[in-house]
Amino acid sequence: MKVTVIGSHLCPDTLCALNRLAGAGVEVEFKDILSCHAALQDYLQIRESSPLYAEIRGTRRLGVPCFEREDGTLTLDLNDIIC
Repeated sequence: MKVTVIGSHLCPDTLCALNRLAGAGVEVEFKDILSCHAALQDYLQIRESSPLYAEIRGTRRLGVPCFEREDGTLTLDLNDIIC
C-alpha cells in the first residue's frame, strides 16, 4: 500500500504519523507544506474544497497530517490507514 502524507516536518503529529507508517511498512510519499510552495498550494485547495475539512475551516487548526490513499480518498485519521 502507498499513501501520500501531507503535513509539515515541524508538526509533531506529522512526524509521529510518518514514523508509525514506516514501522507498519507502508510506502509513503511525503508532501511538506512548509518547504514546498506547490505542496502548500495543493494542500490549500484540498483544505478549502474538501468536506473533510468542514469543521476545520474557519479555525486556527491546520488539519495536518492529511493522508491520501492510492484511490485518491482522503482522511485525517491515521488509524484509517494503519489497520
